[in-house]
Formats: sequence, structure tokens, C-alpha cells
Amino acid sequence: MNVLVIGANGKVGRHLVRLLGQNKSHRVKALIRNSDQAEALERLGAETVVADLEGTVGEIAAAIKGSDAIVFTAGSGGKTGADKTLLIDLDGAVKTMEAAEQAGIQRFVMVSALHAENREQWPESIKPYYVAKHYADRLLEASNLDYTILRLGGLTDDVGTGKVATGEVLTSHTISREDVAAAVIAVLEEQQTYHRAINLVSGSTPIAEAIRL
Repeated sequence: MNVLVIGANGKVGRHLVRLLGQNKSHRVKALIRNSDQAEALERLGAETVVADLEGTVGEIAAAIKGSDAIVFTAGSGGKTGADKTLLIDLDGAVKTMEAAEQAGIQRFVMVSALHAENREQWPESIKPYYVAKHYADRLLEASNLDYTILRLGGLTDDVGTGKVATGEVLTSHTISREDVAAAVIAVLEEQQTYHRAINLVSGSTPIAEAIRL
């Protein structure tokens, strides 16, 4: 597959680009906001293309054209305000969905947040982020895309174990970014994950098995 990573310069994105670059079944392209980010990602094995999620749907569609799958792991980051969260985590995600449909790309993997679907469990401290994830997920579920939504626990920089937990009853509430990247790759061609939202935290089940449960 030709996989386009949106948010490739983030911590999850860099793990994902690296693992895809090592995977002979896939080719990876990184969408970046400015050309200064290109060299580091190209060293990890990615082609790069420049586009801005605050630009137009047509501009994003032109940048992603030719891809077989889109992974959306972009975020405005914790240091920005609610306005950027709205523009990147919500509108940027929705523009990317529209661009994927415009460019004829069916496969779409969304990196989301644990409990994004349940307003009663949103942390007050980052509520705008959860609002953005909630509505981006809902619009993806209403689209014609072959989507998978991965709802992640709190992210850590621990070394990945290759083992996770899924489902509704979870004893862990965190997951390493490296295991997230490995899970994204595992779901890409696993049709059993199409049109599903999957909770994902650290656990004891191998990733390839866990995502099919």
C-alpha cells in the first residue's frame, strides 16, 4: 500500500513513518506543513509532500492523490489554544476526509482518544480536544470511507511491547506511542477492522490478534 501519514512530524507519526519505512509491504509518504521538516522524515524512509491542514480541501486532495490509505494522526498540540484544536484536530480532519473522497482514496485510519464517544468521561482540562475528536470521529463514521478509528489511552514514550488490550473493559489507561504505530500498520489491510472504532491500551495480547477481537 501507498500510505500517507498526516501528522508525520509528531511523536506517533515519527514512529509510524519509521516502521512503515522498514516494512516491505508498504510505501510511506509524509504530509508536512513546511519543507524544513522533510529531511528528518526522509531519513526515516518517507517521501514528503507539503500541504497545510488550514488550506483548502482541493489543496489537500492534490497532496494526497495517488495514496491507497490515509492515516490521520495530526494534532495542534498541548501548547496551542482551543482555536487551533478546532482548526486542526476537527476541521483539518474533516477536510482530509473530504479530500480523500475527492481523490478516490477509500482507506482511512483515524488516531483518536479513549472515551471520545462518551461526553461523561471527558477530562475538563482538555475538553476542547475531546470535543474535536468526538465530532471528527462521528463525521468519519457517517462518511463513505473504509475507516478504522483507534481510540488511544494516554500516550507514553515507553518502548513498544507489541502487545495491547482492546474492548470495553480495560485495566490499563495508557499505551506507548510505538505500539500505537504498530497497531496502525496492523489495521491497514485488516478488513475485519473496517467500519469499527477500537479502544486501544497496553495489554498482553499480540497486536495482530487484539485488533480482530
